[in-house]
Amino acid sequence: MNPRGHDILYGIHPVAEAMTANRRRFEEIYIVSDKPGPRIQELMKQAKSLGLPLHQLSREELERLTVTDAHQGIAARTSAFPVTDWAEMLMAPSDPAIFLLLDSIVDPQNLGTLIRTALCVGVKGVIIPKDRSAGPTPAVSKASAGALEHMNLAQVVNLVSAMKDLKKIGGWIIGLDAAGYQSIYDTDFTGIAGIVIGGEEAGIRPLVSRECDFLAHIPMKGAINSLNASVAGGVVLYEAFRQQNL
Repeated sequence: MNPRGHDILYGIHPVAEAMTANRRRFEEIYIVSDKPGPRIQELMKQAKSLGLPLHQLSREELERLTVTDAHQGIAARTSAFPVTDWAEMLMAPSDPAIFLLLDSIVDPQNLGTLIRTALCVGVKGVIIPKDRSAGPTPAVSKASAGALEHMNLAQVVNLVSAMKDLKKIGGWIIGLDAAGYQSIYDTDFTGIAGIVIGGEEAGIRPLVSRECDFLAHIPMKGAINSLNASVAGGVVLYEAFRQQNL
């Protein structure tokens, strides 16, 4: 989140999906000064139809503006990402429903990938801590291929309190842990399920782990016995999706 109240989105998918989602206020569009490709030309047409100022920059200027060389020739100045109020997210959730709680995911690439998968399986909302976590930044939107722009994401002061809130509305909390005593394939993800995925280095913190109703692991066979957070999250989210859509 940009403390000045705006973001510089970059990349074709983030800009396009933000326009489609219509949750941000667009201020300006920046494109490379050399001949843009057809996808950028289409976004330029959309920007003109909305009356947005279009500015042509060199690739070097666009790189300085976005602080990356992964801008794909387009960027946009927009309002900051609209986080969802946690209390509103909890109101009248459908049953079944999946909530994804991320404990100290600090890599924007992992957060973006998890959000993209969460959107694909219809997760009700993603919950992240305000501290010790990557936030909903332009880098995360880029890593999610723009999926962030459609996702309900809440930032909470205390993840354990959020877990308790989910329990109050009838939810079960399942933590993904290599030391979990049951397989994810023997775990019930029906109903209202809160899935907790821990950080890249230490996994789920002890306080968070103790609040889980179940700890489940992904069965593995081979010389390597661990997956990174985004891949592990994808496996468990699709198992939950499968169970909730039988």
